[in-house]
Amino acid sequence: MKNDHLYEKTIETKSIYKGKIIDLNLVDVELPNGEKSKREIVNHPGAVAIIALTPDEKLLLLRQFRKPLERTIIEIPAGKLEKGEDPLDAAVRELEEETGYKTNELKHITSFYTSPGFADELIHLYYTDQLLPGQTNMDDDEFLDVLEVTLDEALEFVEKEEVYDAKTVFAIQYLQLKKCLKG
Repeated sequence: MKNDHLYEKTIETKSIYKGKIIDLNLVDVELPNGEKSKREIVNHPGAVAIIALTPDEKLLLLRQFRKPLERTIIEIPAGKLEKGEDPLDAAVRELEEETGYKTNELKHITSFYTSPGFADELIHLYYTDQLLPGQTNMDDDEFLDVLEVTLDEALEFVEKEEVYDAKTVFAIQYLQLKKCLKG
């Protein structure tokens, strides 16, 4: 293994909590210097997020209350993977469920870990500008507003801290970079 001098060997894993979305484990590890330590690790099934542009180049965003933050924020469409679900299939599903738009063309942009210091959640980010009318089908406990905004409006949301999550900031910066590279 590369960088063996940094590796933390797992000694024991104890399940603390098994939930609907996450599991929490307490892991005893042996550090590279031989000392022992504990790690609290959140296991998550992974998620998808979609940068979706309408034919008139408006970005689809969602306004949603987030209980951990005790506030409403604006995000790109996203959702967790079901057990064994292909990320591309999940992205198609989440896009229609949350926005009412479908697509036959999604491009994988990248995948990234959200908080590798304590969680293994991996988000797969997709892009489409090929939207077709569909039908929303939100979860029973999901309430949100769909917004269609220009890139400048999205950047204003970041400045006003209405866009406050990493995946959405990443998506907006991606679009901004793409626009700059076009010329």
